[in-house]
Amino acid sequence: MKDQENVNQEELINNNEEVATEGATNVQSEAENLSESASIADNVSAEIEMLQNKVAEMNDSHLRLMAEYDNYRKRTIREKAELIKSGGEGVLINLLPVVDDFERALANIQNAEDLKAISEGIELIYNKFISFLSHQGVKPIEAKDVDFDTELCEAIATIPAPAPEMKGKVIDCVQTGYTLHEKVIRHAKVVVAE
Repeated sequence: MKDQENVNQEELINNNEEVATEGATNVQSEAENLSESASIADNVSAEIEMLQNKVAEMNDSHLRLMAEYDNYRKRTIREKAELIKSGGEGVLINLLPVVDDFERALANIQNAEDLKAISEGIELIYNKFISFLSHQGVKPIEAKDVDFDTELCEAIATIPAPAPEMKGKVIDCVQTGYTLHEKVIRHAKVVVAE
């Protein structure tokens, strides 16, 4: 029986050693797992910090871009308002010599006795004014003796055609129409033959 007790004790000792070895191995693997977990946690926290920095940079960039756009929008509105306010300045400056000519003509009409000279002076002023309009891109619409075009003309009256070939043509132009760079700014008021 002592032999069996010795065998049992030896088995217990062996089992205890195995348990102790297993426990040490488990403790060691748990320590390794904890060290890996700590390493992973460090990596995750570093990655979180990096992503937070990236978000902060993007937010800052977004705010700067929004401020820049707002400044651009305000500047554009201010420039448009200024352009509207003083956009016709160049046109008006070029129109002043024509006004000066009219003032001289009006001053001389009172003392002038030669009607032909007055007529020529007014015709010169008219031609100067038409030339000014032409330089600005304003051109008269030639409407008389052409086919009636609703894009360019407005019929204010119709009369019977004096000849069959005149049917549908403009007989008389009551008010001249004008275009500005090929866009109609005033339709010609015409009489059309039917």
